[in-house]
Amino acid sequence: MAYLITNVSVLGAEPRDLYIDGGVIAEHKGEEPDHIIDGTGLVALPGLVDLHTHLREPGREDAETVETGSRAAALGGYTAVCAMANTSPVADTAGVVEQVWRLGREAGLVDVQPIGAVTVGLAGERLAELGAMADSAATVRIFSDDGHCVADPRLMRRALEYVKAFDGVIAQHAEEPRLTEGAQMHEGEVATRLGLTGWPAVAEEAIIARDVLLAEHVGSRLHVCHLSTAGSVEVVRQAKARGVRVTAEVTPHHLVLTHERAESYDPVFKVNPPLRTPDDVKALRAALAEGIIDIVATDHAPHAVEDKECEWAYARPGMVGLETALSVVLSTGSLEKDGEIDWDLVAERMSRTPARIAGLTDHGHDPLPGAPATFTLVDPAATRTVDPVETASRSKNNPYAGMSLPGRIVATFLRGEPTVLDGKATK
Repeated sequence: MAYLITNVSVLGAEPRDLYIDGGVIAEHKGEEPDHIIDGTGLVALPGLVDLHTHLREPGREDAETVETGSRAAALGGYTAVCAMANTSPVADTAGVVEQVWRLGREAGLVDVQPIGAVTVGLAGERLAELGAMADSAATVRIFSDDGHCVADPRLMRRALEYVKAFDGVIAQHAEEPRLTEGAQMHEGEVATRLGLTGWPAVAEEAIIARDVLLAEHVGSRLHVCHLSTAGSVEVVRQAKARGVRVTAEVTPHHLVLTHERAESYDPVFKVNPPLRTPDDVKALRAALAEGIIDIVATDHAPHAVEDKECEWAYARPGMVGLETALSVVLSTGSLEKDGEIDWDLVAERMSRTPARIAGLTDHGHDPLPGAPATFTLVDPAATRTVDPVETASRSKNNPYAGMSLPGRIVATFLRGEPTVLDGKATK
């Protein structure tokens, strides 16, 4: 079907019409479209790309499935998500990553790109089938034991050496496990007052420092998952200045929430890495604007009710975030210039760069004539009050419940087909 979007602003530029036909954005030469969408007041962005999503399938379909997670992603303006490997069974073989990839294709709401495990069973003892996953139908290019750190430096070096052959990426969950044993939240004054074991910033910073040195030595690509401290920002800054091939991500929740939230003992605020200090939040926002932090990634981590609605110490860490990510980022003001949203920078941090890191060549293209019709339409003037019950995700562990956030996803298109129209999923 052909769509004509009238009077829409592409990346904040002067309004124009966009004509979608045959899966691409074409020049409109007076053809009669099948559907017309009034784009007045809307901004067109390349479809958002998430490098860090937990879809839980196979194994924990009670928390999320590829289909429900894909629907949540589309409603959040995403056209591609990278699915983490900590499923059951673990995505450490070609068979499992191909299963996740096929489930994504069947859902047809976003492109689901599996991330393979670095080590067998995420156990950190021996390398998984990296080459077989890379050569599979899923064409895996990013590998991560997220949820677990690849703590053995010799194993980490071998992984970096292995993926260099096909320009792959090792995405590290930076956490020195011997410094976080029993940790419940950020180590600091609040943890002391609450009587909860602290998770020190240095546990993250030490692993990042080690790994950038290994990546520099090997000449391979390293990606830092959910960077959360001011010290980590400085480690990455210095590594980039030396030319190390390192990229880093920050989550929306680490840009807005601080460790004071733990004072409620509400397990919805328990996450790994933990919420940090206001100074850390300030440093993360500045680093995102500057580009030391390359991208925003949701770390969408759905959990079943029994895993979250329990005592803090027994709750599993994680928050959902796909449907609210863009609004949360806009609320921080991090991606503004002269007090106005810099839509080009939004596109860079949330679409182009993550697509480039993941090698998703069909994504991250500005919605202009000749480009794939894979984009999202945003109403920047709208506001929304977050209701965790009204969600496409199977899980309700949303830390923004009741918050008023700017921006609303009006439509999402994947290769010319709408997955979201008027703020509602099309299937």
